[in-house]
Amino acid sequence: MTKGNQFAFETSWGAFPTEGGARFRLWAPGAGSVDLAFGATGDAAEFLPMERDDAGWWSLTTDQVAVGEGYGFRVDGERVVPDPAARAQMDDVHGLSRLVDPAAHEWRTPGWMGRPWEEAVFYELHTGTFTPEGTFDAIVEKLDYLKETGITAIELLPVAQFAGKRGWGYDGVLLYCPHETYGGVDGLKRLIDAAHERGLMVFLDVVYNHFGPDGNYIGSYAPEFFHEEIHTPWGAAIAYDETPVRDFMIENALFWLEEYRIDGLRLDAIDSIKDTTDTPLVKELAARVREKYPDRHVHITTEDDRNITWHIERGKAGEPLLVSGEWNDDFHHCAHVLATHEEEGYYADYSRRSVEQMARALATGFVFQGQHSAHRGKDVGTSSAHLPPTAFVNFLQNHDQIGNRAFGDRLTDLASRRVVECLQAILLLSPQIPLLFMGEEYGETKPFCFFTDFHGELADLVREGRRSEFRKFAAFHDADARKLIPDPNAASTFEASKLDWEMATRPTYRRRLAMVRELLEKRQASIVPLLKETPPSCGAYQVSDETRAFVVSWRLKDGSVLQLFANLDDEPWAVPQGVGKGDLGRGKLVHAHPKGAEEALATGVLPGPSVVFRLDGQQLIAGKSS
Repeated sequence: MTKGNQFAFETSWGAFPTEGGARFRLWAPGAGSVDLAFGATGDAAEFLPMERDDAGWWSLTTDQVAVGEGYGFRVDGERVVPDPAARAQMDDVHGLSRLVDPAAHEWRTPGWMGRPWEEAVFYELHTGTFTPEGTFDAIVEKLDYLKETGITAIELLPVAQFAGKRGWGYDGVLLYCPHETYGGVDGLKRLIDAAHERGLMVFLDVVYNHFGPDGNYIGSYAPEFFHEEIHTPWGAAIAYDETPVRDFMIENALFWLEEYRIDGLRLDAIDSIKDTTDTPLVKELAARVREKYPDRHVHITTEDDRNITWHIERGKAGEPLLVSGEWNDDFHHCAHVLATHEEEGYYADYSRRSVEQMARALATGFVFQGQHSAHRGKDVGTSSAHLPPTAFVNFLQNHDQIGNRAFGDRLTDLASRRVVECLQAILLLSPQIPLLFMGEEYGETKPFCFFTDFHGELADLVREGRRSEFRKFAAFHDADARKLIPDPNAASTFEASKLDWEMATRPTYRRRLAMVRELLEKRQASIVPLLKETPPSCGAYQVSDETRAFVVSWRLKDGSVLQLFANLDDEPWAVPQGVGKGDLGRGKLVHAHPKGAEEALATGVLPGPSVVFRLDGQQLIAGKSS
């Protein structure tokens, strides 16, 4: 065991133990007075006045609060509020914070340095619904299973403390505080330690575009923290032109990476970060991370519907300069339309040319690289063909794409088994970084619904707002139909979203799990070694004019060429002359699904639906590269 004090991260906000006491800091530039509250709540509380500097920081160092005891801040002699940078809470988001010794954990894996980006196979999970217990410790019990499946990185939906005991986590209000319901500080550190012991990375989803609606008191004592005149989907924009605000978020990222030994972060919806400065928050944050951890494998991923590329550009050696990978919604949308034929909402942009769009996404990154999006009513994106495939994180399902459906239904329930299996092979063997959503590996059919734990008027607003979102869909034009949409605040909605682990033991689901394990084993053996030095503009594609079939080819390390032949139609596809530049049977077979597809391809016909991956030294196909 090694004492973890070398991993403690001192923040400019909040509380931090010192020799013989603790230092407390709060930025409240408009406050007339701030007192440190401690000992108890209500009339039994004790108070010590804090001192203000010219920048609006209130500070106090004292030995009156011991590690494990509660504290808060009383502003202008009125209500006591929790520390916005609290590492732990005594109870919920409305009560006192708890002083934590960040050096108390004895790390079993202090020398862990992470894993290279190209080895990442993400498994996105929600702590509360992944296991019956819904805790960090319960996840530990599943780590061996995940490792055996071929997962190399677990990605936790946000765990920062939010109001109530159940929720997705995107309504967090105490961004430094692991939710007590999940196991708090100690539980999360035990999980990370256990994952690192097994060679698994741990990523954390973080939200820097808004705070939740219940339990965020910052605006009451620091209105300068927000720009009320700038709106986001969740309310006033965060004022990133204020140095203390910017530090709050950048230090939060460094805090998770340092004090918790997290291997990487997923920055949620960065297109909704309304930064008015000349240097975008994401650019400064990522640069700080790269500077602080030059010798450790630390990675950042982002979600952004603008299809921009400046943050995922590569250096001369192909290394990420800022962000390692962008979540590629375009790939998901193409795959979903091909599998389900849905065309409402944003799927309308992908319905007519989904085969060509999927091939384009696989070969060159985004589908929309400056083209007009009818759904959004504007041109979207910029060229991404020059980027290596590893600049993109692809997925068939994730929390949003399942949970933002009215009933939280999964792709397994919406599409043909044969097509889904072909799409999984494409996902897991293509050179992009793959992501699976919890349960996808065995074909889970239980829903993952949107759920919260709000009460009173806020609960009513969330329920009705959720149902109102679906008015534009044909199935929910009628008000009575919308009433069938699960109530996000009902405990039953949360319980229904928990994985059914018994399902994975049944024959059909065991078969799916075995297939995924085989694919991931082949990925690590044949694909991953070729990803590190992938040249720019490495992809090309060709699409059938008659059927839902296509070929994609990638020139990878040392000139090796990975080829994908895919036919997602029910009818056979006669592969055009010249595709593959030679004998269709040439090269090493990586994978064929179903059995016999490779032999058929050698005769010039690919049955449907089927996929074949081959690895050889041939030149790129005579297709499109941009």
